[in-house]
Amino acid sequence: MASPSFPLPLAAILCIYIVLPISAELQRFQHHQKHDGSLIFLVVGDWGRKGQYNQSLIAAQMGKMGDKLDIDFVVSTGDNFYNSGIKDVNDPLFRLSFSNIYTAKSLRKQWYSVLGNHDYRGNALAQISPLLRKIDRRWFCQRTFILNAGVAEFFFIDTTPFISDYFNDPIHHYDWRGLFPRQKYLKNLLKDLEKALMQSTARWKIVVGHHAIRSIGHHGDSPELVKHLVPILKANNVDMYINGHDHCLQHISSRDSPLLYLTSGAGSKAWRGDVKENHSDLVKFFYDGQGFMSVQMNETLTNIAFYNVFGENIHQWRVAKSMLHSSI
Repeated sequence: MASPSFPLPLAAILCIYIVLPISAELQRFQHHQKHDGSLIFLVVGDWGRKGQYNQSLIAAQMGKMGDKLDIDFVVSTGDNFYNSGIKDVNDPLFRLSFSNIYTAKSLRKQWYSVLGNHDYRGNALAQISPLLRKIDRRWFCQRTFILNAGVAEFFFIDTTPFISDYFNDPIHHYDWRGLFPRQKYLKNLLKDLEKALMQSTARWKIVVGHHAIRSIGHHGDSPELVKHLVPILKANNVDMYINGHDHCLQHISSRDSPLLYLTSGAGSKAWRGDVKENHSDLVKFFYDGQGFMSVQMNETLTNIAFYNVFGENIHQWRVAKSMLHSSI
């Protein structure tokens, strides 16, 4: 099982999370690809419900597909633990919603995760603490980081602090420790992301965040991300933006660039039942039910597929570098 190569000892990383604001240049980690240069991974989001709402069924199908495809790792798009993240590093919810659910041998690979808005309602510092790796070594979660995986480079970003509504929420408490002053935090994040994307020489560039940029699902577009992220992603030839937040599966193509907006936030509770109309980009697929996504990549071709709770392939397409756009 491949593991990320950490540039700092465990104690040093823990100190950074607890003491310092998260405003330094993005940390980089390495995940070694297969000998043939290919890269295969699954994507799931919005899942942590102690197996309920078909989470266990999705986990079982992920295990089967992970074995069939021989995946390298799993990407989690956030909202990892409902309803309000975890309380501390010893919270039994971590085992009940993660370790005890994703038990298939094929899923005993590294999980790379970002925080969602529900995770921020709990102890966000606990969820990004490396101490959780002592409980389950698969777990790796930070606010923002870069993962070099050979043929592809992943830019995991912290989208929750962009959403203004959370800072005016009179009902829920959010763990904003280390994020103030907010505008400085966001400015540094965008600056570091743009610099990293400009310097990247990866064949495929993938940005991962919790909130959707484009969506026709329950939550819809995130205006803050449309404003601040889209220009950076398009200017730096990002191939795809992968997110959760909306509990559905979506494939949306940009009208004026090769950028794909891919939602995989259907790891447990779904079936919202509402769809927004008049979308500005091209909606290729929308499924308002539970499921997950697979991505298979090499130097010239990427194959992407969505699966439902029965493990059925309900949508697939490919992206060729020479073509720049996807073909169904």
